[in-house]
Amino acid sequence: MRRKTSLVLLALAVFCAALAPLVRWYAFPRLAKIPANEYQTMVLEAKNATLLDYGTMTARTVPKVTIVQTLKGDVAASEKIEKTADRDVVVWDGLSYIQGPDGKMVSRVPERYIFDAHTQEPVHATGESVDGDPVRREGIEFKWPFLTEKRDYEYFDAQTRTSNPIHYKGTQDFRGVKVYYFEQTIPWTKVAMPKTMPVAGITPETVARTGTTRWYTTVRKFWVEPLTGAPVYGEEIHQEELRGGTLLGGRAKVTAFAGDVKMREDYVEHTVALVKHNRTLVLLMTSSVPWGCLTLGALLLALSLWLEARGRRPAGPPPARAPERETVTA
Repeated sequence: MRRKTSLVLLALAVFCAALAPLVRWYAFPRLAKIPANEYQTMVLEAKNATLLDYGTMTARTVPKVTIVQTLKGDVAASEKIEKTADRDVVVWDGLSYIQGPDGKMVSRVPERYIFDAHTQEPVHATGESVDGDPVRREGIEFKWPFLTEKRDYEYFDAQTRTSNPIHYKGTQDFRGVKVYYFEQTIPWTKVAMPKTMPVAGITPETVARTGTTRWYTTVRKFWVEPLTGAPVYGEEIHQEELRGGTLLGGRAKVTAFAGDVKMREDYVEHTVALVKHNRTLVLLMTSSVPWGCLTLGALLLALSLWLEARGRRPAGPPPARAPERETVTA
């Protein structure tokens, strides 16, 4: 009986030992993915910012500029691309909507971002665009890969339509969450005018005819939780200028926008709570379950060997029997 029990325990130990790497190296890469129907909203603010008044073409200081960013998954488009891409694909329709202190629109820039649901690598397909212009992304945007590494990544900049290195700057603690801090600097670069302008009659084409051009620079900062690859906080020191041409009335340049753009506090709290929850799920598959299986397997193996050893222990000599008395009869 002991031997049968030890064999059962040995089989369970082998199963647990085999399950540990399967969970970590087979199941996790396939189960950890961005859902195709994801929907996110993020509100950022730039307080005491500089903003161009297109009516007078002069820059003025305003108490606040608000940027509302939305990302909405297009499930139908994802399924269509997956038929030819042969992998799980996510299609995000993004919109950056900027409004001044009076609530009126300053600009709106739509995007379509297509990427691998597991690795976050770009998937090049029809529809990949920024503000209606076709683009071909390289690197990441919005989200880092699961199990983010301590290294530089290529990060896509929607203003310049180019990918540039975003540098790992160190590990920090952000509100109780261990994060990797990344920073990217985009030098002054000539960029396209938004196709939706705040003043009726002003379009990128009419601005181009005046000879005026738009320039942009930013310092982009992200604090990324490494297990999920999700930024828990983001900030940009952002500047835009209009330069040259007759639109400026002889001036060499005028500030279109300048401000330190930060996530609004309520969205910071919500994001940190969400990332902490998702981090626990990732931690289960990458650490807790694999190590738990290995530990359980080791305990079962030890118990199996112990039972086997007991089963093979030689039996002691049989107890001595008392001599039988001889019966004497007359």
